[in-house]
Amino acid sequence: MLQLKYYRFELPFEYPFITSHGAKTHQPTLITSLALGNVIGFGEAPAISYYNITVDDMIASLEAKKGMIERYALTDPQRFWHFLHHLIPGQHFLTAALDIAGWDLFAQLRRQPLYQLLGIKWDKAPLTDYTIGMDTPENMVAKMKAHPWPIYKIKVGKPDDIDSIRALRAHTDAPFRIDANEGWTFEEAKTLLPELKLLNVTLAEQPLPRGEYEAMKELKAISPIPLYADESCCTEGDVAKCADGFDGINIKLTKCGGITPALRMIKEARTLGLKVMCGSMNESTIGSAAIANLLPLLDEVDADGPLLLSKDIAQGLKYDNGIITLSGRPGLGIRVTG
Repeated sequence: MLQLKYYRFELPFEYPFITSHGAKTHQPTLITSLALGNVIGFGEAPAISYYNITVDDMIASLEAKKGMIERYALTDPQRFWHFLHHLIPGQHFLTAALDIAGWDLFAQLRRQPLYQLLGIKWDKAPLTDYTIGMDTPENMVAKMKAHPWPIYKIKVGKPDDIDSIRALRAHTDAPFRIDANEGWTFEEAKTLLPELKLLNVTLAEQPLPRGEYEAMKELKAISPIPLYADESCCTEGDVAKCADGFDGINIKLTKCGGITPALRMIKEARTLGLKVMCGSMNESTIGSAAIANLLPLLDEVDADGPLLLSKDIAQGLKYDNGIITLSGRPGLGIRVTG
């Protein structure tokens, strides 16, 4: 019989994390564990205010359904996801935490790293970026200098953020990715994208508010750089909607419901000719390891959560100039330190 436990943490950022959605100094997160005997699998779901996700609400749902989850016979993680999908419908963040824990446990019981269990050949893994949140240009430059990295992701959201990009560009030749988090209008994006191309910005995430699919089709047709969906592509049902207005999608495990649906989203994106990125929601090493095990399936990755935190709660990933190395241990390959 499964043993379900959960833990809450407030993970401190090294710097206040500022996006067009707001600012925060800590990342609230829920850690779940599923055990069979002495083997324990872990999962993670960060709480995100602009999706109305709180740790308290996730815990309340866990408490209400704990008995049913613990009685489940974990013989196939994909079937476990379907069970959760119907048990806690619409609760993608919590489903993700349990789905990841289920895969971690199952792979450990099979004595295989998760990527091997999934049949993923470990080669051509993309480099992860390092994210610089919105701030004054001077502070953003200082953060970049403190963290030399081969690729940067820059949070933007206002037209004058182009000044910050220019300030950063004066100090590095590294490629930039920008993430507007729905912060621009169509006219602003139309003006800014050519300027960003000249500043070696290699892709732009979610320039317009989610749901503006028709405007995105028009923007894609004139954009000199690839456009990736983030807020517009939360779950499986969103992938096809993004095919005409974006060049790629950024899959967040927490938003889509975990590893199981993410694998299906990757497959569908490929059939539609979309590039695939997997992104961080400021997860610790636990949630970031789930992303890292999928690396060879991705074109781009933003799995820098542990790099942004001043305190982590697990070990098992090594970051070296953009290269993520797994521990080689079974499952996610992590050890929780608390």
